[in-house]
Amino acid sequence: MTQSLRTVSVFGLVAVLILGTGVLQSWNSALLILNMGLVSAIMSLGVNLQWGFAGLFNVGVMGFVALGGLSVVLVSMPPVGEAWAAGGLRILAGLALGALSVACAVLAWTRAPRAWRGWAVAAILVAGFVLYRAVFAPGAAAVESVNAATSGYLGGLGLPVVLAWPVGGLLAAGAAWIIGKTALGLRSDYLAIATLGIAEIVIAILKNEDWLARGVKNVIGLPRPVPNEIDLQRDPGFVESAAGWGLDPTTASTLYVKAGYALLFAAVLIAVLVLAQLALRSPWGRMMRAIRDNETAARAMGKDVTRRHLQVFVLGSAICGIAGAMMTTLDGQLTPSTYQPLRYTFLIWVMVIVGGSGNNYGAVAGGFIIWFLWVQVEPMGQALMGLITAPMSDGWLKAHLLDSVQHMRLLTMGLILLLVLRFSPRGLIPER
Repeated sequence: MTQSLRTVSVFGLVAVLILGTGVLQSWNSALLILNMGLVSAIMSLGVNLQWGFAGLFNVGVMGFVALGGLSVVLVSMPPVGEAWAAGGLRILAGLALGALSVACAVLAWTRAPRAWRGWAVAAILVAGFVLYRAVFAPGAAAVESVNAATSGYLGGLGLPVVLAWPVGGLLAAGAAWIIGKTALGLRSDYLAIATLGIAEIVIAILKNEDWLARGVKNVIGLPRPVPNEIDLQRDPGFVESAAGWGLDPTTASTLYVKAGYALLFAAVLIAVLVLAQLALRSPWGRMMRAIRDNETAARAMGKDVTRRHLQVFVLGSAICGIAGAMMTTLDGQLTPSTYQPLRYTFLIWVMVIVGGSGNNYGAVAGGFIIWFLWVQVEPMGQALMGLITAPMSDGWLKAHLLDSVQHMRLLTMGLILLLVLRFSPRGLIPER
C-alpha cells in the first residue's frame, strides 16, 4: 500500500467512526467526539513537533495545556474590581519584587567574583524572598477574602475569548523558554523527569493560588465564542428553521453550538497543520531531523543543537498551549484538578506513537482515533461484558467482571499500543 493510499484509508476510517457514532448513537455525541478530536489532534501536532522533528522527550504536556487553560481566565473573564482594590496592586508589586530578585541573582552569578559568587546569590535570594512574601502575602490574602464563595480572585481583562487562544500559546511558549534554558542541556531521560516535575509545579500553583484562578474552587461560566443554547431557543427565527429541519429547538441549538465549535477548531487545526507541513519540508525541518538522527554529526557541521532544540521546544509547547485554551473554552470552565498526566501526557503520547511519529498527518489521525476509542471503549466494554455475564448466575465472579469494565480504557490503550508497535512500529501513517 502506497503512503498516499494509506493516509486516505486512515482518515477514511476516522470519518466512518465519527459518522457511525452519529447514525448509531446521536449526532450530539458525534460532534462532541469530533470537537475533542480536533483539540487532541492539535496537541498531537505540538508533541510531534518536539519528538518527531527533534527527538525531544517532553512528558510535561499537561503543564503547557494547563497554562493555555489559565489564559482563558486571564483574558476573557471580567476584572473583579473589589479584589483589585483590596490587594491587586500589592500582588503585582510582590511579583515584580520576586522577578527582580531572580534577575539580580542571575546578574550576580555572571558578574560577581568567583570567590564569593555563591554567597552573593544566596543573600540576594533570601532577602528577595523575605521582601516578596512581606508584600505579596497580605495582598493575596486580601484578594482571596473578597466574596470567597463566588469570586475571591482578580479576574481577567474582559476581552473576547478567542483572543485567549493565541495568548495561551504565548504563555506556554514563555514557560517553555524558561524551562528549555535550564533543562534542554540534560539527556533525554533526565529531560523527561524535569519536564514532568515542572508540569506538576504548574498544576500545584493553579490549585493553591486562589487569587489567580480560584484554585480548586474552579472558574465557571467562561465566555463563549458561539451563541448560548438558551438564546437560540428564544430566537423565533431559529426555532422556525429548526422546525423546518424536523428538529426540536433544544436539540437544534445543541447541534448548532457544537457545529460552531467544530468549525472554529477545524480552522485552527488546518492552520497549524499547514504551518507544520511547511516547516517539515523547509531547510529548517530537514536540519531538525538531521539533529534528531545524529546530534554529533550535526554539531560537526556547525549547527547549534541546543539553540535549535530550544526553538522547537518552544514552538511545540505553544501549540499545546493553544489547544489547552481551546479545550477550556469548549468546557466552559477551568478545573485544575482535572489536569492529570494520564489524560494530558500519556494519552497524547499514545496518539503520536499510534498515528506515526514524524508525520504530521499521522499525528492528526492518531489524535482522532485514540480519542474516539478513549470515549467509546467503556460503553462498548460495558455492553460486551453485560452480554458475556448475562447467562451467569449472580455471584462474586459476575459482580467482579461487571465492576472491571471501568478499566477497559487502560486495557484497550495498552493493547492498541502493543499491536501498533508489533505490526506497524512506525505508526499507522509512518514518516516518509
